[in-house]
Amino acid sequence: MEVTTVSPSPASPTEGDDLCDIDVTHGAIDSVTLLICLCGLAGNGAVLCLLQRTPTTCYIINLAFANFSFLHFAVPSTLLYLLEELSCSTVVPLVFMRALFPLLLFSYNLGLYLLTAISIDRCTSILCPLWYHCRHPQRLSWVVCALLWALSITVIVTMTALCLTREHDHCQVSLITMYAVNLFIFAPAMVISSIILLIKVKYGSQQQRPKRLGIVIFLVVLFCLLFALPLSLFNFLQQLGYTVVPSQVVFLLACIHSSINPFIYFLVGRCWRPCSVRSLQLSLQRVFEQPEENTAHSDDPAMDTAFPTC
Repeated sequence: MEVTTVSPSPASPTEGDDLCDIDVTHGAIDSVTLLICLCGLAGNGAVLCLLQRTPTTCYIINLAFANFSFLHFAVPSTLLYLLEELSCSTVVPLVFMRALFPLLLFSYNLGLYLLTAISIDRCTSILCPLWYHCRHPQRLSWVVCALLWALSITVIVTMTALCLTREHDHCQVSLITMYAVNLFIFAPAMVISSIILLIKVKYGSQQQRPKRLGIVIFLVVLFCLLFALPLSLFNFLQQLGYTVVPSQVVFLLACIHSSINPFIYFLVGRCWRPCSVRSLQLSLQRVFEQPEENTAHSDDPAMDTAFPTC
């Protein structure tokens, strides 16, 4: 499959080389990437285990799974490249590394699509609160997640099929189209909805302010723009013949984005208790599981005891 992987790709030595020049910078970046991936796997795994399955948390659970999957595939990819860098020899066949590329891209795209849906959903909840709370279908979030899964699978299957035809032009067009959709459709939708959400968080009334959840969504979108989208931009420019920064750097940024979301959840909803499974679960509940109607009726003492507090 004629594709360019998103993972670091150190140059393999030729057969006639007697000496091996180890690139210390590449090795250091790969080591940091591997460490961040392992931390991110633990964080996203905690979210998947501790967060209750409800229509409200459907998007977050699917996002955590997408990030977990991306990091799961990033770990062997980075580890193998690091081993090749240190040993100056090919550890696994190139076909195996190319097989990881669609899996990485699938989970990356899915996370981007889900984050866009989360931003639009939160934006809708504060722009049309009456419709959202009274007429919003209970299972709409599950349906949207299923559609986004189907979209991501369709995109990757189409791209893979075109690249397997050995037609370089077809493969290149499919990759450019996919990255362009990420950059010029999903990214603007994310930016616009998150800006509206930020304005409501900062200037909205006490009854309409989404508070912790709004802050979390804005921070997650902000980190996505800073760390995740450069991967799409890098690959988009690379397909057009431009290389701005090393691929290891943008891949590291994407791993940081997939790893940092759980820590944002726990930090914003933190409980001032010794770190434990229970305190982490309470932190997630404070962010995601308290309905926004509680904010509007905060003067009712009975409503304040509906959920555990720290």
